[in-house]
Amino acid sequence: MLIELILLVVVLLLIHQRWTKRAIYKLGEQLNSGIKAFPIIGHSYLFAGDNIRLLKAFQTVGLDALKHENGLSSLWFLNYLYTIVADAEAADVILKNISEKDDLVRLASVFIGNGSIYAPVPIWRPRRKVLIPMFSMKNLKYFTTIFASESQILIEEMGKTVKNGEPFPAFKYISAYTMDSIAQTAMAHKMNAQQSSDHFFLKGFDMGLNSVSERICQPWLHSDSIYKNLPRFSMLMKHKKYIWDFMLELIRNKRKELQENSNKEQDENNGRTTFMESLIRLSGGNDGYTDDEIVEELLVILVAGTDTSAVAASFVSVLLSRYPEIQEKVYEELQEVFGDSDRPTTFEDLPRLKYLEAVIKETQRLYTTSPIVTRKVEKELQLPCGIKLVPGTGIIINIWALHRNPRYWGDDAEQFRPERFLDLELKHPAAFMPFSYGPRNCVGYQYAMMSMKTMLSTLLRRYKILPATKPNSNAEFPPLRLKFDLMMKDADGFQICVEPRSKRA
Repeated sequence: MLIELILLVVVLLLIHQRWTKRAIYKLGEQLNSGIKAFPIIGHSYLFAGDNIRLLKAFQTVGLDALKHENGLSSLWFLNYLYTIVADAEAADVILKNISEKDDLVRLASVFIGNGSIYAPVPIWRPRRKVLIPMFSMKNLKYFTTIFASESQILIEEMGKTVKNGEPFPAFKYISAYTMDSIAQTAMAHKMNAQQSSDHFFLKGFDMGLNSVSERICQPWLHSDSIYKNLPRFSMLMKHKKYIWDFMLELIRNKRKELQENSNKEQDENNGRTTFMESLIRLSGGNDGYTDDEIVEELLVILVAGTDTSAVAASFVSVLLSRYPEIQEKVYEELQEVFGDSDRPTTFEDLPRLKYLEAVIKETQRLYTTSPIVTRKVEKELQLPCGIKLVPGTGIIINIWALHRNPRYWGDDAEQFRPERFLDLELKHPAAFMPFSYGPRNCVGYQYAMMSMKTMLSTLLRRYKILPATKPNSNAEFPPLRLKFDLMMKDADGFQICVEPRSKRA
């Protein structure tokens, strides 16, 4: 009798849920996923496993959306419905009208806090206004000198430790370069990560992001009451303490320095100011930033300026190793701009490196660092295809699939062909969004592109990049093993080989 009663209660609860969420279930039926969903768990079984499987899950649901004419599909994550979007027209409407990110991003706040990338709209909007001046043209021109200096250190460190013809992880060197660059440009601090192979900050930063990624994609870890009682939470808090204590000390020292030398420093910097300095000047009082809020914003800058650029540039390095004819075209362009000179890359050089930029963009199309963007639906929104999104659901813009949509990229969408960015006019502005799109796009996209072009132009003038693996009998390389680690990365660490270039006669 007791069992029958329990079953009756369960059935009644399911009927009640179905009725109260009937609009959501109707949307799920309209989206019509081609992937089997199971009762209670939905499609969440796709995400069980390591971070390689996580990336494959996002690819699977993205490809399912591409099979539909409207570029949409559905994903049930337990009993929560996500609309999967791989269409530019739908993405355009969504990202221009919905700014609130999905609740999943709150899981990142345990480590990073409420920095503007992950923050709710009321926090994000005013903080973005503070962030934008950092990327003024005056500042970007000055930053190029830092990029050039740190690029020189990168190739010198490679020369000390890398043996010709032996594979090594490009990401190890490039991520240290981006960390040193962003530490100087955002905080006026010399991190020296490139000269320290086991820098505590870089190591803790990377491990913290790994922990956040792991938690986001494993639903059984979403509950704070469960997660905070696990050993992995204690380890995450240990890394967070190292990083936050380090950042707070930097802030205190910089505040003291600004108070003592405010007029002198402004004159010496010709009016330039770092992001940290701007936030410090806006701190204090009832509405000013607290030191913890300054740390939050600085960590967001470090995530965006370090990992995203390092991942993108590392993918470029691997692809150039596999496409020697494309690498040679890049080198010919460098010869036209620099000749045989080893001089630093300047701000004025960067617009002339058009083919290198096309290579970077084509790499970002196929291997975008952020393969998904999430949003939370809080009011009804009708998409161009006629489907109406309803409150209580989430959205995943599947950029990985969008960048492969043949409607916008043609039948050769899977092919690595940089020339498409030299002679192709985008069929829709939202068809290409390596730095997201709409009001919450990345404000530092010019910074990232300039940093990558400076570093790659320096590296490719000194070294020829060679593949770490050999092609098969059909001259084809094995596909890259990809993983999702808050960003899309090469699971094998972006292995390449290099050999010094000989000067042309």
